[in-house]
Amino acid sequence: MRIFVTGATGYVGSAVVAELMASGHDVVGLARSDSSAAALAALDVDVHRGDVSDLDSLRSGAAAADGVIYAANQHISETTDSAARAKAERNAVEAIGLELEGTGKPFVVTSGVIGRTPGRLLTEDDEADMSPLTALRLPVEASVLALADRGVRSSSVALTPTVHGVGDTRGFVSMLIAIAREKGVSAYVGDGSNRWPSVHRLDAARLFRLAIESAPAGTRLHAVGEEGVPFRDLAQAIGQHLDLPVESIGGAAEAAEHFSILALLVTLDSPVSNALTRERFDWEPTHPTLVADIADGHYFNR
Repeated sequence: MRIFVTGATGYVGSAVVAELMASGHDVVGLARSDSSAAALAALDVDVHRGDVSDLDSLRSGAAAADGVIYAANQHISETTDSAARAKAERNAVEAIGLELEGTGKPFVVTSGVIGRTPGRLLTEDDEADMSPLTALRLPVEASVLALADRGVRSSSVALTPTVHGVGDTRGFVSMLIAIAREKGVSAYVGDGSNRWPSVHRLDAARLFRLAIESAPAGTRLHAVGEEGVPFRDLAQAIGQHLDLPVESIGGAAEAAEHFSILALLVTLDSPVSNALTRERFDWEPTHPTLVADIADGHYFNR
């Protein structure tokens, strides 16, 4: 297939592009800058100049492809206004959807699992709770999945909050390492038993390929390598590598002071199942687990 990929030079998108090409697909990558265009061209990826806020560019890219993967991951506006970002992203996927309507072509959108069913195991068939953590992604995912009734083989690949691997310089693990270095302690809240799901970047990329190739219309896939890693284990892995003490801190006020903008996330218990995704798509995560990836050391070589 000839696949149009937005976010093609991003952390996840670049891995998706490599996976698609290794499997024999032709890839067209959206590039809004000269540097992005050059990076794609160096990989023999066809370049489609434009921006995810440029709806005409999205429509023309979709029209010329056999399928679309939207891996832009919310980076479509310079504003920090979450409502504006959500509206802009929904406009983008709806523009693509209108172009694909009635064609039967596949359209895969990036989504997320964080905070959907706090405190209980989330499955692929569960409806999510609406909250500040889910309000940005849910309407976008719902808009794309609804295209199943309009002649589009639409699906979503829901990523974990921690997509780890080489090249992760701005994700949650990198942020937690920076906080530990600044504070002189690798901390967790309470007993640290709250669970974070995780997935290796390359395992997630393979699932995007399986989705574009074979996911039935209206399918939600979980890119989840580990159902839930206790946050305490994550803190211990970071502390061990930095040779820092690993300590529990108190409640919400202490968490806010220590973790700043991550305070809500580090206390969240959000286990997620991948059982249906594995069964339906013969997908088995094979790359290192989160703690093993941290122990490898590449996160600290900066």
